[in-house]
Amino acid sequence: MKPTLQTGLEASASITIDRERTIDFMGEAARVYATPMLVRDLEVTCRNLLLQHLDTGEDSVGTRVEIDHLAATLLGMTVTLSVRLVELNGRAAVFEVEGRDAVEPIVRGRHHRFIVDVAKTGQRLAAKAAKAAA
Repeated sequence: MKPTLQTGLEASASITIDRERTIDFMGEAARVYATPMLVRDLEVTCRNLLLQHLDTGEDSVGTRVEIDHLAATLLGMTVTLSVRLVELNGRAAVFEVEGRDAVEPIVRGRHHRFIVDVAKTGQRLAAKAAKAAA
């Protein structure tokens, strides 16, 4: 981790809601931003912020998501997701997250990530795969 990784860092992402990000089970008129896709977009926004402050060979994985999905966002609308690093305890990072579309707030909550060494993680996963195959 670089010394620039400190609490208070902020980032945002603007995302236009396309068909892949919407639910389809209530018909075309009710195509709205799906919660799992919202979670993915929040995770990516937090990860991208961390990557700017990590050393080569480091990355991060999500460990916890706590959100309230407050309002529906229609297909074609743009959302702005904002994240702020509020806790850093060793390799554990906690973000406050929020987002809004052009009409109203759509999400608020917290997201936890853990900074990993990519090579060591690969070794650990290979060992687990070997155990599972046995």
